[in-house]
Amino acid sequence: MRIGIDGLPLGELKTGVGHYTNEIARGVAAARPEDEVQVLSHLPFTPDSISSDLPNLTFVYQQVNSITKHWWTIGLPRYLRNNSFDVFHGTNYDVPLWGGCTSVLTIHDLSLMLFSETHEVRRVNRARRRLPVMARLARRIIVPTESVKSEVCEHLSVVPEKVVAIAEAPRKCFRPLESQRALPVIQRLGIEDLFILYVGAIEPRKNLITLARAVEEIYKSTSLRPQLVIAGPNGWLSDDLFSYVEKSDIKDRMLLTGYLGDEDLRALYSTCAVMNFPALYEGAGLPPLEAMACGAPVVTSDARAVVEMVGDGARVVPAKDFQLLGRELNELMIDHDARTALIERGIKRSALFSWEKAAQMTHEVYRDAIKCGQSQRATKD
Repeated sequence: MRIGIDGLPLGELKTGVGHYTNEIARGVAAARPEDEVQVLSHLPFTPDSISSDLPNLTFVYQQVNSITKHWWTIGLPRYLRNNSFDVFHGTNYDVPLWGGCTSVLTIHDLSLMLFSETHEVRRVNRARRRLPVMARLARRIIVPTESVKSEVCEHLSVVPEKVVAIAEAPRKCFRPLESQRALPVIQRLGIEDLFILYVGAIEPRKNLITLARAVEEIYKSTSLRPQLVIAGPNGWLSDDLFSYVEKSDIKDRMLLTGYLGDEDLRALYSTCAVMNFPALYEGAGLPPLEAMACGAPVVTSDARAVVEMVGDGARVVPAKDFQLLGRELNELMIDHDARTALIERGIKRSALFSWEKAAQMTHEVYRDAIKCGQSQRATKD
């Protein structure tokens, strides 16, 4: 089988979609050495993305001209047609409009449609135009959770048989790290001994104002003064958060680390007092699973997809209830037995997920999509 995979998410520092693309490409190639896997992009890849010891996996940077720079409508379809691919996997909401091969589409979430007020207008308008078209063009659609599957079927008018939920996983690097080995990272970043951690982009959907209010409640009602560490890139529409923090008691207790690599994140996950993920909405929510795999006690919001992923491995709090969140965070900082029990459940839960399994299931979707295309063409003939 000749498999093409969208490589555009690997042209910048990897966040959720970039990690997903990387893990699926490498996992499919490793599991099926008889297949040829090409990761395709008209933009340069980051250096850390293109290293591979898999002979059947190549990263193709396809230079374009004034015509083929229209990647989804001309450049990519032309490349696929000229190179006889069996299937193309659009890992980030897009598939080519033509090209003569079967396409599989990954939809990570529908936040641009369901929580449009938390995104920039131009991105919302693009999603509303393109997503229904992409969903119709693709033979099969992959989503990370059953929660997103139900949303895709309802809001994009897709039959359930076309959509497959494939759970994502913490990357293998995420496992407990001894305090002494984590210490250089903690010191370099200016992090204190007692800290509450959030990992992810800074944007309205992540609901960081609720976390800030919860930490402020801890300051007001207890003698604890944990540092609040926000590890992730600044996204968009974050002025409300910073305006709140500027006037609050946590102004001098919040540390923004910016984007961090996996080894730095592992150190933070392994040493934080508690990890919190307060998102209003997610398609899956990998940071809580990563934290659980590293032995962090996790408190998350009641966003449906996140609850589906964490199971009993994390405590769940209504997304806007900052007072209850503050109490849960405080308890896990002072109650050793409760903390230990939650850590054990989290490690056990996170171990249920693997990228090898996700890659195997994804390859099965490729085969099913190809068979479906062949069957429909035969019916037409």
